[in-house]
Amino acid sequence: MRLIVKLTLTLGRPVGRALLYPICGYFLTFSKQSRRASHDYLRRALGRTPGVRELFAHYHCFAATILDRVYFLSGRADRFEVDVEGIELVRQTLARQRGCLLLGAHFGSFDVLRVLGRAESPVVVRVLMHERNAAKLNSVLGALNDDLPRQVITLGQPQTMLKVSEALARGEIVGLLADRVVAGDKLLPCEFLGDTALFPGGPYQMAALLKVPVLLFSAFACGDNHYRIRFEPFAERIALGARDDGAAALAVHAQRYAHWLERQCRNAPYNWFNFFDFWRDAQAR
Repeated sequence: MRLIVKLTLTLGRPVGRALLYPICGYFLTFSKQSRRASHDYLRRALGRTPGVRELFAHYHCFAATILDRVYFLSGRADRFEVDVEGIELVRQTLARQRGCLLLGAHFGSFDVLRVLGRAESPVVVRVLMHERNAAKLNSVLGALNDDLPRQVITLGQPQTMLKVSEALARGEIVGLLADRVVAGDKLLPCEFLGDTALFPGGPYQMAALLKVPVLLFSAFACGDNHYRIRFEPFAERIALGARDDGAAALAVHAQRYAHWLERQCRNAPYNWFNFFDFWRDAQAR
C-alpha cells in the first residue's frame, strides 16, 4: 500500500489505477473466501448470477476508492467532480446550534466528505472508528494529512462518549458506519437483500443517549473521476423507552437502516465493500 501511495503521488493517478488491475486480478484468483462473498452479495444485489467481469468490477471499485483516498486526504480533491445532494438538510440541522450523528456504511468513501470542509460554509466532520482500523489508517495514510488523527474518534475507549459529546456541543458532525457488528454490540436481525442479516444496535443506542438528530449519508463513485454525496433524514431524535419497548424500537431503527442500505446497494452495487459472508451469522442462530 505504501508503495502504491508513493507511486501514485509521484507518477500520477493513471499509473496508480493501472497498478490496480494486476492486484485485483490476484485477489480475485487466489482469495477464495472474498471471491465467494463477493459472488453471493452481487447475486443478491444484481438479482442474477454475476460473471467474472462483474466480480472484477467489484474488486476494482474497492481498490480504486482506496487509491482515491490518497487525493482526498492530501487536499487534492479538485481532481474530482463531486455532486452533493441534501447539503441544505445538513446546514438546517447544524443551524440549531447543535451537531448531529451521520450514519453511513462501508459503501463508497467516507473521505469524500472532506470536500465539505473546503466549502464556502465549511462543515466539520469527525469519524468514529474502531482502534485497529484507526491505527491502520494512521500508519499508512496519516503522513498525507497531519490533522487526520484529530479527525478520528476511537471507539471502545473510556473517553469515547466524552469526545463525541464535546464534538457535538461544538456543532460538529460525528459520523459512523452502521453496517458492521463488533464485539459487545447488541445483535439485531434484519431483512436485507432477500435474507436475514445481523446489524448492530450500538449506533441507535448512542443516538438515544446523545439526544441529537441522525442523518444518513452515502458517498460513492459513479465514474472514473466522479463521486456523489447524498444526505437523507433518518430521525430528529431517537427515543428507546423502557426495556421491552426499547428493544422493539432498536429493531425498527435497524430495519429502516437496512432498507436504506439495500437501496444503495441496488443503485450502485459495486460500491458496497463486503468481502465476507454477511449473512452467515444470522443463519447460524
